Order: sequence, then C-alpha cells, then structure tokens
Amino acid sequence: MTVTDLPAVNACLNGTSLLLLVAGYWNIRRGKKGAHRACMVSAFLVSILFLACYLYYHAHVLHTPFTGQGWVRPVYFFILITHIVLAAVVPFLALATLYRAVKGQFDKHKRIARWTYPIWVYVSVTGVLVYLMLYRLTPAP
Repeated sequence: MTVTDLPAVNACLNGTSLLLLVAGYWNIRRGKKGAHRACMVSAFLVSILFLACYLYYHAHVLHTPFTGQGWVRPVYFFILITHIVLAAVVPFLALATLYRAVKGQFDKHKRIARWTYPIWVYVSVTGVLVYLMLYRLTPAP
C-alpha cells in the first residue's frame, strides 16, 4: 500500500463509521444497550484510525485540486466546506458524548447524542461523497 491508496482507505473508514453509527442507533432504539455500546465505541475507534490516516495522507500530499466543472463545482465545494466545518466539531462532540456514557450520566449523554449523532452521520456521508467526487467522478488533472 502506498500513500496514494489512503483516500480510498479513508472513504472505507468513513463508510464503516457510518454503518456502525446507524447500527448503534438502531440497537439503542431497540433497547440493546450492550450492542449499542459496542457499535458506538467501534465507530469512535474507526474514526480515530481515519483521522490518523487522513493526517498522514495530508502530511505527504498537501493538496488535491478538484477538476470538476459546471454545476458540480459549487455542489462539491458546498459539501466540502460543510464537511470540514462539522468534521472539526465531531471529535469534541463524540468525546463529550462518550464521556457522559462512561460516567453513567445517561440523561446528559442522550441530550448531547441528539446533536452528535446527526452531525457525525453527516460528516461520514459527506466524507464518502467528497472522496467519490474528488477521486472517482472527475477527470484527473
């Protein structure tokens, strides 16, 4: 594996995180607390692995230009900007949510999870979309 493989790895990690988040939500809605916990901790660990790979990639490849033209260009940049802004918030929300669960503060955990979950899902989905738009759906520069 080379550094050029990391965008695809990162997209897979984002997709995996998304599936774990949805499974965790599904499990808690059905009262399966143990399965919920396992899914959410796994989503958190996958996201940490994603962050490590992402930082490594961008330390070696500083910039990848978007070559799409026409209507897709503003759509891409809207998705990218919202993704970046919300991705910067997710680690703090995830840590706060996880901390409250670990401490048994489930009322507080539930209150913050109502914000954390949809933002984290959005970031995971848009991470995959950014990858597809940047590396798969537009011509190489």
